[in-house]
Amino acid sequence: MIPGDSDATAQAAPDVRRVAVERRDAASLPYPVFLRDYVARNRPVVVENALPACPAQHRWTPQYFRERFGSRDVQISPSRKMAFATFVDAVLASTEAAPGPYMYRLFIGPHLPELLPDLEPMNPYAFPRRLASPLMPQRWRRPDGYLKLLFGGVGGRFPFLHYDLENAHAAITEIYGDKEFILYPPEDSACMYPKPEMPNQSTIPDVHRVDLQRYPLFARATQHHTVLHPGDMVFVPSRWWHGARALSPSISICQNQLDGSNWGGFVDEVCSPRSELPTAKRHAKRAYLAALGGLLAVLERWPRRAAGRIARLAPRSGEEVGNSGTWAVDGWK
Repeated sequence: MIPGDSDATAQAAPDVRRVAVERRDAASLPYPVFLRDYVARNRPVVVENALPACPAQHRWTPQYFRERFGSRDVQISPSRKMAFATFVDAVLASTEAAPGPYMYRLFIGPHLPELLPDLEPMNPYAFPRRLASPLMPQRWRRPDGYLKLLFGGVGGRFPFLHYDLENAHAAITEIYGDKEFILYPPEDSACMYPKPEMPNQSTIPDVHRVDLQRYPLFARATQHHTVLHPGDMVFVPSRWWHGARALSPSISICQNQLDGSNWGGFVDEVCSPRSELPTAKRHAKRAYLAALGGLLAVLERWPRRAAGRIARLAPRSGEEVGNSGTWAVDGWK
């Protein structure tokens, strides 16, 4: 049994190479060390006890959502909506043999802003960094880090193995229940059989039951594995493939991060020919974002003792951004 796993974890196929994701306790992992040893090095880690004393830890249960939002239609996936009460009932009825729906496309800020105070103070390790800067172009100006609600019952899982677009890091924080989490490093990308039209998504339908006749390269991949319990956060570095499966009714949140460590890849991706922008606009956009990255790097290093305005322009923590009441959630998509 891998440290941190639970007895409920399904066994991977016997020919899968598996290693445990490193685990650190927040009490012995200062934020600057987290940035230096994991974010800057593109290394995954589970931070235990990462969630500060916010109301969600004590309030968020399936019944809480059923009672508070039961009649409201909510986005489960890009193409599916359900009444929250119906969704919760399906989550509680979910089994390994007949898994219910898994919510993975509900952005809290624009769709359930009433939940934001439940999450304050937010997990400091999930701070979105440059996404919180008012200097970011409006499309990427999100001090919540594109905060999403992830919600599913036993056997429910994210529908496809993937890595996050725009070279973003991700932080998934478990609030209620237990969830199995798996990752594969960027160097194993060929083993994931990416979709030609969506290269950040795998064509393998279920990594727990892989047909090695059809996907022979998958046998060469190394699976990084853990189980998240309430208060655990897994840091998913940019371009790391990942997926999740609920071991019990599970509620978690996901946030993206952008900083100097993944800025170059972000610029390359949003300015690539796949963006379908005219060539001149693409070059202008690249020049602007490259200059912005340099400016933010300078401001992030600026001493904070006499720099209130600088701190707002290039925030390094949630305290420098302000609470959710100051966020322009009405304009978010």
